[in-house]
Amino acid sequence: MKILVCMKQVPAGTKVDIDPETGAMKRMSGATRTNPYDLFALETALRIREQQGGTVTVLTMGPPQAEEMMRDAYTMGADDAVILSDRKFAGADVLATSYALSQAIQVLGGADLILCGRQTTDGDTAQVGPAIAEHLHMPHAAWVSEIVETGAEAITVRQDLASVTQVSRIPYPCLITVDKDMCVPRLPSYLLKKETKGRPVRFMGFADMPDQDLSRYGLIGSPTAVERMFAPPEAEKKVYLTGDPKEKTEKLFLALSGKKLI
Repeated sequence: MKILVCMKQVPAGTKVDIDPETGAMKRMSGATRTNPYDLFALETALRIREQQGGTVTVLTMGPPQAEEMMRDAYTMGADDAVILSDRKFAGADVLATSYALSQAIQVLGGADLILCGRQTTDGDTAQVGPAIAEHLHMPHAAWVSEIVETGAEAITVRQDLASVTQVSRIPYPCLITVDKDMCVPRLPSYLLKKETKGRPVRFMGFADMPDQDLSRYGLIGSPTAVERMFAPPEAEKKVYLTGDPKEKTEKLFLALSGKKLI
């Protein structure tokens, strides 16, 4: 089985810079990490490979620095890694991002099963995965909480939706987005780190895309625009109260009442 996992690097904190002209986030302006939901997708892919055989390829769109994340995926068991990186992809919204990823998937020869995290912690739209499936004209299921069965011709999944639980059997090729806590992602392997040290990470750019219409990519191909983006205010620092229990209680009451919390 040919399995592909879409992953993304996201800011590790709130200290990120915003481009004053485009309103887009400068993703490499602060510390980054792998989107937590994508780790569940990768673990799910690795478990399916253990059952059905095949390969697991990880794909991301982002700056060259994303290679660190892809090498982490190697240490967890991924077979191949591809980074879609080009300045022409910068500033992409959900539509342009999903279209670029769908084009890259076609270049890679498609996949029997595509897995994405339910959403990212920076955008929180939960739309990229389903949009990729729509571009590729394949069936999909979002917010999957359990893999019920993986067969040779289809996968059966359980979705926990707003008011119901739905079980669906989806034929390959298909796409699913994985919810959190459906499995426990494995830790990176030191042995795999040594084994994959020299394994290359493939880079692709706009020139590799089958569709060379620039109006479908990046900021130009994004019909939606963010009017304003800003980091949330920092949480207040810890406050330590001194004195005996009675004095601490009085100080706590004054502090909470001063903030109109009580």
